[in-house]
Amino acid sequence: MINKKNFWCIIPAGGTGTRLWPLSRADVPKFLLDLTGCGHSLLRSTWNRTSQLVSADRTLVVTGVKHAHSVAAQLPELSSENIIAEPAPKDSSTAIGLAAALILRRDRDAIIGSFAADHVIQNNLLFERAVANSITAATTGAIVTIGIRPTHPATGFGYIKIGAPRHDIAPYDVYDVASFIEKPSQERASKYLASGNTLWNAGMFIARADVLLEQMAQSQPLLVAHLQELAKDWDTPQGATTREALWHKLPQIAIDYSVAEPAAAAGKMVCVSAHFRWDDVGDFASIANILSSGRKDELAILGGKHSQVLSEQSSGIVVAQPDRLITVVGMEDVVIVDTPDALLVTNKTNAQNVKQLVHRIRDSRGSQLL
Repeated sequence: MINKKNFWCIIPAGGTGTRLWPLSRADVPKFLLDLTGCGHSLLRSTWNRTSQLVSADRTLVVTGVKHAHSVAAQLPELSSENIIAEPAPKDSSTAIGLAAALILRRDRDAIIGSFAADHVIQNNLLFERAVANSITAATTGAIVTIGIRPTHPATGFGYIKIGAPRHDIAPYDVYDVASFIEKPSQERASKYLASGNTLWNAGMFIARADVLLEQMAQSQPLLVAHLQELAKDWDTPQGATTREALWHKLPQIAIDYSVAEPAAAAGKMVCVSAHFRWDDVGDFASIANILSSGRKDELAILGGKHSQVLSEQSSGIVVAQPDRLITVVGMEDVVIVDTPDALLVTNKTNAQNVKQLVHRIRDSRGSQLL
């Protein structure tokens, strides 16, 4: 466990994972699912990883009201006061900002680390090393993000362009952030990979809680004022009334825009370059790559030992039900997801487009299948 008495973990557990429909649904989103075949959910895997960094009493999980019970069931070590149930989703600025404001009321010197509930990380030792470097950087007043050394020209991730090394903070792996880059085309992603000065943006943030809120207040002063008011009343008899009065007034804005990009522009942000394997499990192509360890000629199967899948000269991924035989012959990079009420068939190239399909289903059939 990292020996930093003021370090706290925030685990944002939100979103519905629309690119993973029909497996991920509004009632059971991807962070509550086992998507790697390891026997427990992405949320539980995140908890197991962060519990090596900090104790349970200094970990907050931010989730929706409808998922709070499931979070509590999957994380029995977590006290109810550390499950922050949002009345309605308001994006990452609210989730992380509210948790920071709550933590600050408990510990005025808190350093917070935000780690998404639905990412896959391999090699926990390298993860802990990156976090330790990040905490060191955060003690200087910097806002820190963790970037991942890219292994291929991914188009589904954002990128971080790094600047000069910060040897004043650490002898290695810490750099100024020059800019953040949106998801690129294949051509640009290949150039980023070749350049050596761009990293995948893993969406992890480490900072003093007060520094993060001060930075957020520069672009979103009313949001921070509301978050501080909500935090003040959160666990009091007045809490429900305050939430009812203020929650609908909170803007929906990602922390990338309220904190990360403005901080980088002001020279207040640094990046720790990490070397662990990471994936945000954004679509079925990601799951296929994780399950097959990157082998392109393999058909990955998700669904447990009772799944019935026969394949011949095929690759991709099949998510199977235990009571039905699925056969695949001569299909390359296929994606088949079989659930009791919906069947998805696509390929890895188009896996990102499942989100658009979900929008069409919502428009034509309502939310009963979502």
